[in-house]
Amino acid sequence: MKKMVSIISCLTVGIFLNLPVSFAAEATTVPKIDTGDTAFILISAAFVLLMTPALALFYGGMCRTKNVLSTIMQSFFVIGLVSVQWVLFGYSLAFGPDIHHFIGSLDWIGLKGVSGAPNADYAATIPHSAFMIFQGMFAVITPALITGAFAERMKFSAFALFTLIWATFVYDPVAHWVWGTGGWLREMGVLDFAGGTVVHIISGVSGLVICLMIGKRKGHGSEVMLPHHLPMTVLGAGLLWFGWFGFNAGSALAANEIAANAFVVTHVSAAAATLSWVLTEWRLHGKPTVLGAASGCIAGLVSITPAAGFVSALSAIAIGLLGGVICFLSVSVVKAKMGYDDSLDAFGVHGVGGAWGALATGLFASKAVNDAGADGLFFGNPAQFVNQLTGVVVSCVFAIAMTFVIIKFISLFVSIRVEEADELLGLDLAEHGERGYAYQDLVSGSAVTYASASAQSVSEPETSLA
Repeated sequence: MKKMVSIISCLTVGIFLNLPVSFAAEATTVPKIDTGDTAFILISAAFVLLMTPALALFYGGMCRTKNVLSTIMQSFFVIGLVSVQWVLFGYSLAFGPDIHHFIGSLDWIGLKGVSGAPNADYAATIPHSAFMIFQGMFAVITPALITGAFAERMKFSAFALFTLIWATFVYDPVAHWVWGTGGWLREMGVLDFAGGTVVHIISGVSGLVICLMIGKRKGHGSEVMLPHHLPMTVLGAGLLWFGWFGFNAGSALAANEIAANAFVVTHVSAAAATLSWVLTEWRLHGKPTVLGAASGCIAGLVSITPAAGFVSALSAIAIGLLGGVICFLSVSVVKAKMGYDDSLDAFGVHGVGGAWGALATGLFASKAVNDAGADGLFFGNPAQFVNQLTGVVVSCVFAIAMTFVIIKFISLFVSIRVEEADELLGLDLAEHGERGYAYQDLVSGSAVTYASASAQSVSEPETSLA
């Protein structure tokens, strides 16, 4: 009765004084930019951008001296190529208005309509442009991950063409399926907080397809092909670990408790996987290696990525411990037995680790951590594990089929693999006309020509520095 009298009084006074009358219970929520959230996402986007040059260092240190620049160049060039593609049409395909739950429309081509106002479908408290650029950094690093599988033997022209086509016809559709409003895997309930399916699985399996299609490096299996600069690799791993906090915590799209949880579980999973990889390697091979520690931390980061916003710290430790062992066995045992040349273990770490992380999300996810997610199998919901398994299988099949088709299509126009003489010489000089280290010039002569260097590489055995 008192509430009714109050309402009538408000209406009467409002009509009499010609004042606007509103009621909080009936007011519609208008998206409003939060400066703290916006600052957090922009900083996170910068963190994720740093990950691609960090990947260049990680991969660059693992290859041989004669290919360090070509390996670094592939990651660095992707930043430019995919960033432009993303602005022109990639973002619209991935996150634009839905078409039949499969792809975004081209309504946002050239960022048309992507303004400073929030888009409540994706992030209600930050500018739409901030969400766009944050997601753009994910689009950049994903094809860069693939390069580790075919390092030291793919022509740069073929690589550039493949990257553009793959980003458009593989990454963008899968991103829409999983993250886009109306995407069919999202509608099914597949959980992927920061890119286990969208980033790691599809890049890892695509890398495996390419390395099988173009064949092994010359001398693979008969020559020792050790990393030429492990300190560079460790530096890259450390920067990747650092950048991953933006990758995962930033995917909360707000500076809130979900972001804090993602930050914590990201770190503890990486730490746990570092331990489990090194301990497993020590037990089986007799030595705990620095490369193993660096690889282990990446395996843990990959494994926790899809689950980061849905699991507790204790679950993250379990995911990381198992992820380190699973990825170690993949690159140390399975690859050796099957004989494929995944040069820098893109499939063994990102493909396998991403699949494990996606499935682990279906096991360990808990609504107590994030009520916007779902409970996993261990919390009484086996259907979520089925959803996650479906996402893994679908993304693998799609990426494998599309990568095969793209490579076949490109091969009609350009050679995929460098010539044998160029491979023996090294892609730094053959493809880019540069050397990574001054001592190479001191050994070979600073005025050495491409022709004489190529002839020399065919007639003389490769030195231990290569």
